[in-house]
Amino acid sequence: MSDSSPLPPARLHPEAELARDALSTPLLSRAARLARWAGPGTRVDAGGGLVDEQLPEAAEVLGLSGPDAAADASEAWRVAVDAGLVEVVDEEEGTVAAGAGLALLTGGSPQDVLGVWLAALETVLADASVPDLGGLVDAIAAEDGSGTLDLDSLDWDPEAEAEFLDGVLGNLYLLTVGGDEPTGTPVPLPALAASVLVPGDMAEPTDAVLEQVSDAMVRLDDQFRTLEPVGLVEYRPVDEALLNDAGDDSAASVDDTDVSRYGMVRLTPLGLYGLRARLLEAGFAAPAVGDLADKGADALLDGTAAFPPTAAHAETEHWLARRDPLTAARELLAAARGTDGGAPLRRLRCQQALSLVGLPAEPALREVLDDAELGGLARVWLTEHGAADVPPPSEAMIFWLTVDTVAAQLAAEGNSEELRALVEGLARQHSGFFAAAWRVDHPATADVLEAMGRLHPDKKIAKEARKAAFKARSQHGG
Repeated sequence: MSDSSPLPPARLHPEAELARDALSTPLLSRAARLARWAGPGTRVDAGGGLVDEQLPEAAEVLGLSGPDAAADASEAWRVAVDAGLVEVVDEEEGTVAAGAGLALLTGGSPQDVLGVWLAALETVLADASVPDLGGLVDAIAAEDGSGTLDLDSLDWDPEAEAEFLDGVLGNLYLLTVGGDEPTGTPVPLPALAASVLVPGDMAEPTDAVLEQVSDAMVRLDDQFRTLEPVGLVEYRPVDEALLNDAGDDSAASVDDTDVSRYGMVRLTPLGLYGLRARLLEAGFAAPAVGDLADKGADALLDGTAAFPPTAAHAETEHWLARRDPLTAARELLAAARGTDGGAPLRRLRCQQALSLVGLPAEPALREVLDDAELGGLARVWLTEHGAADVPPPSEAMIFWLTVDTVAAQLAAEGNSEELRALVEGLARQHSGFFAAAWRVDHPATADVLEAMGRLHPDKKIAKEARKAAFKARSQHGG
């Protein structure tokens, strides 16, 4: 993921709603409960962790039981310290007091609450990158009888592990903001692991790469189990039967066609907020829907040019909500003019925005009926909205609008199936289309005709389009 190109915009929930989500996450609510429980008799070790003697009482306060109760209580306490809910006041004595963060959870703004939650998130992300050292030490002790921890023997690179998890979460963020659903759809764990490990130019993963993906899935399963209690993700773990059957003859009995059995993960609305905050902190351009609401129409049309359709629609709704409909329509039409390379897509976004304005935009559209660049767009809009007395377009205007429309679709979607269908329809409806189209005085005429020649499946028609593109370039000296 490059930090030089902006990401699609995130569609964030309101901060008040996100703050409520943060307060109700299991880990932060446990940390807050321990912070309120702590008192003059609470003792911590040199690292700020609860001393072992106090873990059973802490687990009882949290209502935890079972073999993992002490570990879960210890984790919640560590989050309380790191998020500022408790403060170590005397390192030698190991005493603590309530931290400033605790008051923010009850009396602070939604942004204050989210700031505390982000601090808790950083602690959990750091934990998620650490393997089960206890289990590894036990395994090493069984092998060499030493019981000592040798990092080299663990084959664990902390920086590489953190970088891998960041890459996975970055791709999960991309899949979420680039999709049609506001908070994304669940992603299969194998696909997420492969998105980081399989090179983009590799047609078929090698056995070695597939083995890496398989190993990564096991690690990610542990990591997402760790990240779910802080509210970052919703996670359906890997089916234990798959892990138990790995390398076993009975593995053949496992239904490997049910991809959900291999783990499914989805960012929560709170998780989307958290990852965006981390991306911004790291210097990425990570926009959110609503960022353009206070900017001009030119910024809206240029800014939404590369957005997925649903995000562009949402951003435009935000922008329109703050403006008088007729004034907004006039601003949009003025910003849509131009002969630069981005102008066709601006006009397409303008047309889409005007459809959201509705009938109040009609006077603005009538004002541009004679405009060379906007007249065709205006006639289409007025006709679609049932307006009366719409003057028919000239043949030159029809051809100009056609070239402009195809140029906009090329910029928005590339060589998509929808554009291919549009190209086939144009050639079918107008038998002499290419004979006339090359004369159209539009900056994108040659590029559009070349694209039509590339996209049309009929070789004869494709050849006509390429000839027309050559004539267009000759006419304009290029």
